[in-house]
Amino acid sequence: METHAFAGLTPDHVLDAVDSLGLRTDGRLLALNSYENRVYQVGMEDNAPIVAKFYRPQRWSDAAILEEHAFVSDLVGREIPVVPALSMHDRTLHTHAGFRFSVFAKHGGRAPELDNPATLEWLGRFIGRIHAVGAIAPYQHRPTLDIASFGEEPSTYLLSHDFIPIELVEVYRGVVAQALDGVRHCFDRAGEVASLRLHGDCHIGNVLWTDAGPHFVDFDDSRMGPAVQDLWMLLSGERGEMTRQLADLLAGYEDFHDFDPRELHLIEALRTLRLIHYAAWIARRWDDPAFPAAFPWFNTQRYWQDRILELREQIALMDEPPLWVG
Repeated sequence: METHAFAGLTPDHVLDAVDSLGLRTDGRLLALNSYENRVYQVGMEDNAPIVAKFYRPQRWSDAAILEEHAFVSDLVGREIPVVPALSMHDRTLHTHAGFRFSVFAKHGGRAPELDNPATLEWLGRFIGRIHAVGAIAPYQHRPTLDIASFGEEPSTYLLSHDFIPIELVEVYRGVVAQALDGVRHCFDRAGEVASLRLHGDCHIGNVLWTDAGPHFVDFDDSRMGPAVQDLWMLLSGERGEMTRQLADLLAGYEDFHDFDPRELHLIEALRTLRLIHYAAWIARRWDDPAFPAAFPWFNTQRYWQDRILELREQIALMDEPPLWVG
């Protein structure tokens, strides 16, 4: 009996799935770095390799996947550098052997140099362009990044599924409750902010840089949320460094889309939610053999001690003024 979602996805199934689209694979298959889904570089007989992405069963509905594809396609139509699912036989979402999959052109690139102000401004311009399109209409089938789905529900899951060592459960319970109170206060200080279609996971690993500039990949986590969600993950270092980086990003961003400075109250709150959500994400996928292999330290006391310390640091950071006041 299969114990996890991808147990039946063998290399032969991957090649057969791509062949079913009328493409001619040459048998070469390279697994790419992805845990939520399964992603492969697939060699072609007469063309450059393509990338095949097999979606984790039961994570997104077909409508939610197609909605993301349509958004990315709209961005491409406006000459924004993103990587869309290829349309094959008038469809971007396909099924083979019970798995849903899409194919993409292979795009190379290197990590952007985030210590370069010109690079940050360039990134800001393209994120501003993405958000200008994202603000035109809301998603209908994808969720919103909010406190309930990224903080309250994940922390409840962790506390009720025996992942936290027994001697740390009550400590974690108290710290995560205090952290979520801090998150709510940050959202209260920000007030009503606009929600738009986001990349959703805009960290350095999802931006590839070439001599022509950046292109953005992997919109799998795209959802509704505040614009600053696609900016804060590009910030790093001490407070002064992050302030300068944010100023550079916004210098480019505001060439194409207005930024509401009240959202700056949300940066540390969104970071806190991501930390809670990330731990629960690993826990929910623990029956997938890829996860214990990739995160062997997850069930250790040291891991949870570090998470508790991390949340305590976030509680203090959420009480500080915003990085930049505009």
